[in-house]
Amino acid sequence: MSTLSLPRPNQGIWPGLFTAPRSPLRARIAESLFRNAVRTLPVTVLLPGGTTWGAGGPVMRLVRPAEFFHRLGADAKIGFGEAYMVGDWESDELADVLSAFAARLTTLIPPGLQRLRRWAERGHPSSDTNDVAGSRQNIHRHYDLSNELFAAFLDETMTYSSALFENRNVDLRTAQLRKIDGVLDYAGVRAGSRVLEIGTGWGALAIRAAERGATVTSLTISAEQRKLALDRVRDAGLHDRVTVHLRDYREEHGRYDAVVSVEMIEAVGAEYWPEYFSVLDRVLAPGGRVGLQAITMPHDRMIASRASYTWIHKYIFPGGLIPSVRSIEESVRDHTRLRIVETRSFGHDYAETLRRWRDTFLTRWDEVKQLGFDDTFRRMWEFYLAYSEAGFRVGHLGVQQFAMVERLGH
Repeated sequence: MSTLSLPRPNQGIWPGLFTAPRSPLRARIAESLFRNAVRTLPVTVLLPGGTTWGAGGPVMRLVRPAEFFHRLGADAKIGFGEAYMVGDWESDELADVLSAFAARLTTLIPPGLQRLRRWAERGHPSSDTNDVAGSRQNIHRHYDLSNELFAAFLDETMTYSSALFENRNVDLRTAQLRKIDGVLDYAGVRAGSRVLEIGTGWGALAIRAAERGATVTSLTISAEQRKLALDRVRDAGLHDRVTVHLRDYREEHGRYDAVVSVEMIEAVGAEYWPEYFSVLDRVLAPGGRVGLQAITMPHDRMIASRASYTWIHKYIFPGGLIPSVRSIEESVRDHTRLRIVETRSFGHDYAETLRRWRDTFLTRWDEVKQLGFDDTFRRMWEFYLAYSEAGFRVGHLGVQQFAMVERLGH
């Protein structure tokens, strides 16, 4: 079992969240570091008495400063987000505030203290490991929350990955189909292709591939996603072309002309990347192609942060690790007979995708609330979407598509 079980709809329980850990010394240190960090930051930190800190910019309101600094002192990488979840601080310009912090992320804490902090940081709980059983639990905690929840803020394709915009006037559905077509084109999917999809989502890519005349085998370990994906495939009249299995990628042993996988590698875990890429290689028939889409981060940041247990791990994606382009290139080189022949990068499109998701989520919150989710969940989800948007805005995160073929001589 995971060390943290997130509330399901109607439970409304958040164990331990509303009691900030108390350490006066840590809180004083956190306040001093925070005040020094925001001194030149383009934000306005507004305290209850009207005092402001910062160099001016989007407003971050400290509603309960004492509680905020206690959380920050206990664990900065988790406490900052938890403080937003419980209302210790607020902002009407959340993505702008988080972007300002993200842009200076590597310089907010003095280098000497950063070195010391590594000794005190919490590691990932053993329950978050991505073996076959652990992966199912990790995926369950996010993707099985509620199909209706995701339907409330995604476009009608139910695509939960970055869109690819031709321009900002394009609607989200059109941009998502453009992204899907890009992956399918990279994988050479056409009429008669035998396609393996690793990571079904809610079936949009499988449906699009089948509409090209391909036969699709799609794998997911989310029971909720599989259920809705099968309904959507049936409604599209494509049940004779698409099969959706509740199956881990490591359990697949077929042979396919094309393998596609969109933003699934982030849930694999670094220790399992060799096996993941070996599977792509093993199931690909001679002359086949792979189309892969991945969220990425700069290699040095990936190395520095991969052991850190963050707010995102605790509340959103347990066991996750975003790879670097270099780590993908090295995995392909060292563990497959494949080579990367084409790539495209569109990180700013992910920032726009996330902005639209967050706007829709907040606009339709009353509908989400009717599903049984509470206001703490709303603030958690709002923070997650804005936090992610900020990462793509400032370039700490990117998104890439990769086309792979068999190396010459193999």
